[in-house]
Amino acid sequence: MSKFKFFKISKYRKLRLLYSNNSSKLFIVFLHGFMSDIEGEKPKNFYKFCKKNKIGFLAIEYSGHGKSSGKFVNGNISKWTNDVKISIKKVVRNKNFVLIGSSMGTWLSLNQFKYFKKQIIGLMGIGSAPEFLENLMWKKFNKKQKNEIMKKGIINLKHGEYKYPITLKLIKDGRKNKVLNKKYDFDIPVVMIHGTKDEVVPVSYSRKLVKIFRSKYKKLLLIKKGDHSLSEKKYLKKINKEINNIIKKIKI
Repeated sequence: MSKFKFFKISKYRKLRLLYSNNSSKLFIVFLHGFMSDIEGEKPKNFYKFCKKNKIGFLAIEYSGHGKSSGKFVNGNISKWTNDVKISIKKVVRNKNFVLIGSSMGTWLSLNQFKYFKKQIIGLMGIGSAPEFLENLMWKKFNKKQKNEIMKKGIINLKHGEYKYPITLKLIKDGRKNKVLNKKYDFDIPVVMIHGTKDEVVPVSYSRKLVKIFRSKYKKLLLIKKGDHSLSEKKYLKKINKEINNIIKKIKI
């Protein structure tokens, strides 16, 4: 897919972005999940959706992910949050936008309210996983795993065919980025979407996120038999329908 561009953020660092810009006053910003990238079905779908509806679009590949520069093991929630912040400032600038976060991307989305509370006019989470490092990793480590990461500073977790290098610094930084204990007093449309067959992140995370927003329009959509990714066409159609609903609710 075309429209991939590299954005230099320092002398030795660059991020890969996928975006389309137009005269629209509205952008959709997509934030991918942990150890993912912007070449999956969801960013492709959102890119096409925005082009069809003449809306600006931006997807950000954080440092250490995909083809962006840097090593994954040097990253953390704070650094990836900053990657998102500077990319939005570069591409979206002063326009309003709807955030769509997938898994960890919802965590990074919530962190953006510190910087863009006047520009964020809608939020969607897909299989949302805020604070997963503590609750779904550290707390589930056995004694041997905890001893290993405390001693070596890193542990390689296996999940199916994949290995996830988890550093102690990553875990500790996650503790500095708590979001579930906050209340978000923003009257914007909020939609959380979660598959009932998600084996990675419990549905309870999306339920919690709906509760911490004080929006007049907020919704939890459970996709029957849906997995964590929700990248199949039948799921993407339902997601696109919810994006349309959000757009109808907002004042651009």
